[in-house]
Amino acid sequence: MQDWIPNGPEQFASDNYSGVCPEVMEYMQRANEGSVAAYGNDAWTQRAADAFRDLFETNCEVFFVFNGTAANSLALASLCQSYHSVICHELAHIETDECGAPEFASNGSKLLLASGAHGKLSPAAVEAIATRRTDIHYPKPKVISLTQATELGTLYTIEELQAIQQVAQRYSLKVHMDGARFANAIAALDVTPADITWKVGIDVLCFCGTKNGMAIGEAILFFDRKLAEDFDYRCKQAGQLASKMRFISAPWLGLLETGAWRRNAQHANDCAAYLEQQLLQIPGIELMVPRQANAVFITMPDAMIQHLRDRGWQFYTFIGVGGVRFVCSWSSAYARIDALIHDIKAGVAPS
Repeated sequence: MQDWIPNGPEQFASDNYSGVCPEVMEYMQRANEGSVAAYGNDAWTQRAADAFRDLFETNCEVFFVFNGTAANSLALASLCQSYHSVICHELAHIETDECGAPEFASNGSKLLLASGAHGKLSPAAVEAIATRRTDIHYPKPKVISLTQATELGTLYTIEELQAIQQVAQRYSLKVHMDGARFANAIAALDVTPADITWKVGIDVLCFCGTKNGMAIGEAILFFDRKLAEDFDYRCKQAGQLASKMRFISAPWLGLLETGAWRRNAQHANDCAAYLEQQLLQIPGIELMVPRQANAVFITMPDAMIQHLRDRGWQFYTFIGVGGVRFVCSWSSAYARIDALIHDIKAGVAPS
């Protein structure tokens, strides 16, 4: 009887499809030797937290949880009371893909949605919501939530973040950053992590490890340490305190100490740039938004979409009629991209 299940060829539906990178696997193996204290009271977890402080050039508070939904929801809950509200883009993951978890974790804090080109909030949109109403019958705006890179794969520049910070200061709003693809943003913008977080007014960042080569695990960084008061209790209550915490924190060290976190992100971005270049040479395909990180959003005819599905390709079409998202990862292979392009070209109807 076969005792293993073979994995399939690479797909471009999500960078969550990728496996664990070698550096992470090596540190996981190191952490598996011997016995250490539980619940984060171990040297691996302390070392990983210190590595984040070094990387971000500041003495931030660091917590580790299992996944991004928990990271975002618990972080936002720490910034809000139940009668507060969070200003976010209408396409933000906390609005479209987390099953009401942010509202649940905060006991009811409302998400106030704004539109914006290319998936980004503008200072004007934030200000319009922040000043819409000030009466006691309306949930008081308390937090701005930004996604970096956005759900459409675009990036907030330093200047854009500074402009939003000015609005936040004007209306006493805290700023949360959903960093599901934060490493990709750093690599694409060629800035330091500090440049686009606490230096531009971000109070708390949720830094994703899963999409960057880990099996599981997110880091929550509080740059305003006062906001982290009792956050460890919040994590415990939500079932996010890992008993064997070293198996979340040690993989982070595998990324941070070796520099793999940035190499992985750069490779994914480079592969997406190559994919974009090849796609734009095919008749009937157009970009929906500028490609700035590791995701390519395009429109293609419905017949071509069905042709690809018939050939076994998996991808998402949640972004509108004819819209397709392809995402590259740390393990993407150029040969596999070429195979995708070949099948797309095979589905082009003769003129």
